[in-house]
Amino acid sequence: MKRAMVMLLWLMGSWGLWGQTAARMATGAEQVEEYVRLAQGKRVAVVANQASVAGGKHVVDILLERGVEVRYILCPEHGFRGAAEAGAKVADGVDPLTGLPLISLYGDAKKPSPSVLKGVEQVVFDLQDVGCRFYTYISTLHYVMEYCAENGVELVVLDRPNPNASYVDGPVLEEKYRSFVGMHPGVPVVYGMTIGEYACMIQGEGWIACHDSLQMHVVALQNYTHDSLYHLPIAPSPNLQTDQAIALYPSLCLFEGTNVSVGRGTATPFEVIGRPSYAKHDYRFTPRPIAGVSNHPPHNGKVCYGLDLSQVEPCRCFDLSYLMEMYAHSDKQTFFLKSNFFEKLAGTAQLRRQIVAGAGEEEIRASWEPALARFRQIREKYLLYQ
Repeated sequence: MKRAMVMLLWLMGSWGLWGQTAARMATGAEQVEEYVRLAQGKRVAVVANQASVAGGKHVVDILLERGVEVRYILCPEHGFRGAAEAGAKVADGVDPLTGLPLISLYGDAKKPSPSVLKGVEQVVFDLQDVGCRFYTYISTLHYVMEYCAENGVELVVLDRPNPNASYVDGPVLEEKYRSFVGMHPGVPVVYGMTIGEYACMIQGEGWIACHDSLQMHVVALQNYTHDSLYHLPIAPSPNLQTDQAIALYPSLCLFEGTNVSVGRGTATPFEVIGRPSYAKHDYRFTPRPIAGVSNHPPHNGKVCYGLDLSQVEPCRCFDLSYLMEMYAHSDKQTFFLKSNFFEKLAGTAQLRRQIVAGAGEEEIRASWEPALARFRQIREKYLLYQ
């Protein structure tokens, strides 16, 4: 019921049912004339996936129909059609619909190669972000920006709304834990920026080599603010299928570094959490393989006990309560994975130490505040939508 109400409010705001006409929000990809004009006469590569759509057409098809010379399609995590499992390598290939070469940016190489992208003069980047530091599309953005800066290639970023843009929260990444699920030290889990704004920050803060040489154009959103409610019409990745999952994702993804299932291998990924050793048995689910979505889900075939979050009202914060609840009522010796992936996702070892030591939520939050305040000052410089 709550999700239906949120959707109704969004529609009422969009259709002007409050007694005034509300201007329709437009994505960068919908502003076809602007980016086609920038691409005309150039040899182009496109970074895109299944969600890179405007008006029912894929951005690659729009460019081809307008006579733009598209040479390559560059694929992020989950692939061009969004069918690859999380973490699975994405292979090079050929797109059967266009015949264009598919070059993976989530295989052995995360950064485009000049020897592969011969003759490319411009890269068009159009990926739907969800506003979390560990969602790898901003890491792909980093490497694409660096490639363009180093090789004199123009970059056009088609901005899209961030459904988690209304707040900034969570632990901040430390240099020691920099990885592909966290490229930029000083950035919290939830950074409250669109991907176009984030691109401006990457360049402006000098986080890439040759940043001063980059020729970048952001096709900005129209009629958008960070508080705009936005329903993603196409799932940005296989396990983020609903608005509820996307809203809960910032708070639940850290469980990927624990022995707790986030519902991969069920019909409601990132809307449930549980593990076999959870002491409370009020809710249960059994993960099973789902082709192309969760081929090897954690606790495959085992009954997991935990929490059904599909109907809760997500808070506009990095919600620690789920993590603290599951730890308090589970086998503590096996809770955190030995791989230290939890630290990579959190961006710090401090959060795990605090949870193990029994620190309270207020104490943990207070420990983030100085670093969050520093980030907010940096962020403010690059906001396109006040």
